[in-house]
Amino acid sequence: MGALAAPEVGKYLNEYFCSSYQKVGTFKVVGNQKQGGNVASYFCAPDGRVLHCVAGPVDAATFLRESKWVVETTEKAIKESKGDGGKFKAIFRTAHADKLRNEFGIVVEPVTYDPEAQGGALSYNDPTGRPLAPILKPVPIEGPDVTIQAKLEAAAALPQAGGLNKQLLDRRGRGLVLTPTGQVHQIMAAHSMAKIETIYASIFEGILGEKVSTKPVEVVTPFPWANRDKLDRIKSGG
Repeated sequence: MGALAAPEVGKYLNEYFCSSYQKVGTFKVVGNQKQGGNVASYFCAPDGRVLHCVAGPVDAATFLRESKWVVETTEKAIKESKGDGGKFKAIFRTAHADKLRNEFGIVVEPVTYDPEAQGGALSYNDPTGRPLAPILKPVPIEGPDVTIQAKLEAAAALPQAGGLNKQLLDRRGRGLVLTPTGQVHQIMAAHSMAKIETIYASIFEGILGEKVSTKPVEVVTPFPWANRDKLDRIKSGG
């Protein structure tokens, strides 16, 4: 809420994005306070394919920086891909891999080609017949970039309000610490430009550690004036 309340963030989002929201987790409201749950912000193409994501609550400066990165990277990808959707996807996933290396010191090889989706008897569906959203496999970590080891150490010590730092292993078994922001780039380097319905569970459950739920919001004392009216009647002797 803090980031979205900042005037500079609102102005930028209104200029470049069309905003909406959807509840996918469980939380309750006590008075004016939200308890439990979490938040993830997805930057999508007009057809619902995810370009980038911010996992968890962040400050206004971070949210604005990530928003601008999406817009600038999109403009660059449109220009370089020249209308080729496959090239656009490859450019965007490579951009996530580059950001992961430059900002977190983690080296990955982006997945620039998607195998054709398989259906049939081995596909899992919920009772309504709609496909489930499994936790996606992130792109494997090749190793740390030793030229920026200081960033790795800083990431290991960085507290994250929106999710959990994770101890991961690269292909050689070396331990690396990756923040929720870094984990997003790891997933996006393999799955950016996939539909949001196939990605949201990986962010919400796999990174933020929240359980996806369709339960309605639990509101403690949803009609506070009802008790207040009853108390007034008791005081007046009615």
